[in-house]
Amino acid sequence: MFESLTEKLQSAFKRLSGQGKLTEKNVADVLREVRLALLEADVNFKVVRTFINEVRSRSLGQEVLGSLTPELQIAKIIGDELTKLMGEASVKIELASSGPTVVLMVGLQGSGKTTASAKLADKYKKEGRNPLLAAADIYRPAAIKQLQVLGQQVEVPVFTLGTDVSPLKIAESAVQEAVSEGYNFVIIDTAGRLHLDEELMDELKSIKSSVNPDEILLVVDSMTGQDAVNVAERFNQDLDISGVVLTKLDGDARGGAALSIRSVTDKPIKLVSTGEKVDASTLEEFYPDRMASRILGQGDFKTLLERAEATFTEDQAKEIERKLATKQGLDFNDLLLQLEQIKQMGPLDQIVDMIPGVGKAIPKGFQPDEDQLRYVKAIIQSMTVQERQDHRILSRSRRLRIANGSGTTVRQVNQLVDQLKFLNRMTQQAAGMQGLMPNAAKVGGTKKAKRTRVSARTRRKRRRR
Repeated sequence: MFESLTEKLQSAFKRLSGQGKLTEKNVADVLREVRLALLEADVNFKVVRTFINEVRSRSLGQEVLGSLTPELQIAKIIGDELTKLMGEASVKIELASSGPTVVLMVGLQGSGKTTASAKLADKYKKEGRNPLLAAADIYRPAAIKQLQVLGQQVEVPVFTLGTDVSPLKIAESAVQEAVSEGYNFVIIDTAGRLHLDEELMDELKSIKSSVNPDEILLVVDSMTGQDAVNVAERFNQDLDISGVVLTKLDGDARGGAALSIRSVTDKPIKLVSTGEKVDASTLEEFYPDRMASRILGQGDFKTLLERAEATFTEDQAKEIERKLATKQGLDFNDLLLQLEQIKQMGPLDQIVDMIPGVGKAIPKGFQPDEDQLRYVKAIIQSMTVQERQDHRILSRSRRLRIANGSGTTVRQVNQLVDQLKFLNRMTQQAAGMQGLMPNAAKVGGTKKAKRTRVSARTRRKRRRR
């Protein structure tokens, strides 16, 4: 997520390494790179200009505070301004005070609107609501069938009157159906176009006027960058949208849409969607501060812990916590459980992105899939009890025996051992962090403390000599 932007921002911050304080010159040098990085990320140029001016005014003349270095200080200032740019606080879906909550999903064709509608239904079903999906896209081939298939996956009914009835009539009838049958959350999947036109807008205006939705959510493809911002601006002018859903954020998203939409439309990003799989892990509420932290490469422990809490049982969590607290480390039985549970939390590359410094170290091919799980199970089941509990005893001869017994290769066994070591490093790093999201001062302080400990050990060795 935003890998290119993150790398360029971190490269810009390194220009301040070793500097005693922020000066007009070094701030100008850094902001020149930051400005270029944002423009290359397809952020609206007016937004970039305002952003750079705000960072500059906050940075100039500031002395280093406490243990903060200029590098970390400018990163904090930029993080604060990124958060402000994206809205500062999370804005949730507005629920109706009485009767069913009606959500109108709008956007261009290909934005992921239908999939986002199903994800939203799944989200609120798991939160205790009784949702109903309404198929109001009568123009796109197989649009109704697609929504029905997705509805079956999440076990949410789909209301449809076919393609011979107007979208307005379908929307009105869906709301009436919800009232009579006791559904308290209606999601209307409307038609899109390949481009903006008056016919589309007139149709959506008529639906809005008739059903009076509690939310009008614009679904935009984050990979389209500045184009997504232009689309958002037009839909907001005509429909007065209540919020935005950013989709395909796991793709080659440059960041332009996420960083520009709020500023241009003055409407919040409420949800972000990743991947085509319909489950709770692929639709998240949007938190500007967490997104800013990810963009800066500082991770997102809060979202990681929320996903973990939703996936692991209390007993599983306690056992893992016990092993981490005692630095016992996880064994092969734990690895199998972790692989299965991590699959439910979402793609592994997204998970490790939430842990600072881990993403770049992830081994290629670590993402678990069904084939991998099958051979992992076979390998582990070919181990003795002692081997499962302590990978350090796995000699070459033991690994050869395990490979022969599981129908795999020694290379696959070695890869599994490496994966266990990696998972232990990842979880130990997460467990060792103080607080949910370390700030810059804590990061700097940790490095200093480490140097102090090393120095102390060296002095003791010298005294013994």
